[in-house]
Amino acid sequence: MAMACYRHPDRGTYISCQRCGRPICGECMISAAVGFQCPECVREGAKQTRQGQLPYGGRLSRNPSTTTIALIAINAVVWALLNFTPMRGLLLAYLSLIPQLVGGGFWLQPLTSAFTHQEILHLGVNMLSLWFLGPPLERALGRTRFLAVYLISALTGSVAVMWFSDPQTLTLGASGAIFGLIGSLLIIVLKIRGDVRNVLTWLGINLVFTFVVSGISWQAHIGGLIGGLLTTFVIVYTPRENRSRLQLAGLGGILAASLILIALRAAQLG
Repeated sequence: MAMACYRHPDRGTYISCQRCGRPICGECMISAAVGFQCPECVREGAKQTRQGQLPYGGRLSRNPSTTTIALIAINAVVWALLNFTPMRGLLLAYLSLIPQLVGGGFWLQPLTSAFTHQEILHLGVNMLSLWFLGPPLERALGRTRFLAVYLISALTGSVAVMWFSDPQTLTLGASGAIFGLIGSLLIIVLKIRGDVRNVLTWLGINLVFTFVVSGISWQAHIGGLIGGLLTTFVIVYTPRENRSRLQLAGLGGILAASLILIALRAAQLG
């Protein structure tokens, strides 16, 4: 059934503004990056862009690749330390995630493991994925929110490893955070009513590899994916009124829940 245009009630339409949801007729619809927007949303978007504000409350970065480059650099430095210093075995034990050791007091492992790679191929695949995913997401979310999605996804991946893997198994790599970024991209595409087929195809291929190839931690991948979906949902679906405060509360809640779950499991193992 046709809806009445919000500016011209006498005109029926089947099109809604992809930003605010109001029905718009042919005269009112303005082509956007995805779908159509109403004149008010186009003006508001232009105003925010001039002020450096992004659609979900973040600030526009001069170079949206900066955070991604920094994350890649940290991963590369840790890999070099593991492979070109005499402390390789000690560092691997300290930085990788071994649930039994977390129960013994190695509390930083759930986060440091996300920056730890032993094999060059493992590092290369993860960093290539980060390079493709990072800048577009930072451009959409802003530097702080993008980094929050990345780090919380890494932690939720570690939560799943803590609870669902062998307590003595060593887990390392940025794959949990990478899966979180794929989940983040999926939520954003759904929000703007874009074509999700490419994202779902990419996600599906990665999930097949997760469960078919041996030696891959499905726990870290699924946990990271859930983290990316939850954090980005909080960021993009909070109402504009008090948006930053609500986003902070939502992300803080996910972070707190992750830390509590890690602490509970560590207490059991300890």
